[in-house]
Amino acid sequence: MQLAQLIAVSALIIWGYMSLLFMVALIRRDNSIADIGWGVGFIIVAFSVLLIQGDYSARQMLLTVLIAVWGFRLSGRLIKRNCGKGEDLRYRKWRNEWGKYFILRSYLQVFLLQGLFMWLISLPVIITGSRAASGLAGLDYSGLAVWLTGFFFEAVGDCQLDRFLSNRDNKDKILDTGLWRYSRHPNYFGEVMMWWGIWIISLSQIWGWAGIISPITITMLIVFVSGIPLLERSMSANPAFQAYARKTSVFFPLPPRKV
Repeated sequence: MQLAQLIAVSALIIWGYMSLLFMVALIRRDNSIADIGWGVGFIIVAFSVLLIQGDYSARQMLLTVLIAVWGFRLSGRLIKRNCGKGEDLRYRKWRNEWGKYFILRSYLQVFLLQGLFMWLISLPVIITGSRAASGLAGLDYSGLAVWLTGFFFEAVGDCQLDRFLSNRDNKDKILDTGLWRYSRHPNYFGEVMMWWGIWIISLSQIWGWAGIISPITITMLIVFVSGIPLLERSMSANPAFQAYARKTSVFFPLPPRKV
């Protein structure tokens, strides 16, 4: 299958998957399933490309494994965190604000919009899968090193945060140890690093450079739209967070500033 066809088929697969998630959310009255389904959606795209093309080259298999590891870890963590807690506060707020337009806006602004971002961010694995290539080269190992660095920051950062939040004595306190001593969002830094690593791996393919829209999209979303800004805004009134923010880098891990 040619690249343009594979991109179109991938878009249809994502549309079908997000529409199915939407129907499950309607039945359960819980749009939080969109967050849990985010990582799984990328896995479905990666394996679909693998099976459609029948390309089991080292590079395509590497990308598929990396996305599967990332996606299963992320979705598993969200299932564990959200189990028994009902719909996320963001979605409950929108449920009240959107009123009679809630169903339509949920489909368009939650599920299909996430599907669009999923499609854009998946482009490196789609581009790589469009044409079988030879074995791994220098760019593949460089991209893998970047991905592993990102995975370390995201997985360890999440683990430290979950352990901190599980202690009731830490209510209204700010985590400022471990990786969180050097960045206010080390897990988000890791997320971005992983997708830059995946793009670097895809650069050995024809048209691989065009997949740069993937890491740019995830970087913009996390740094300027729905990731860091939302969390920072929710904590901005906390004096402890204000003191923490004055000495700690917002994104890139850096030594704490002296204040």
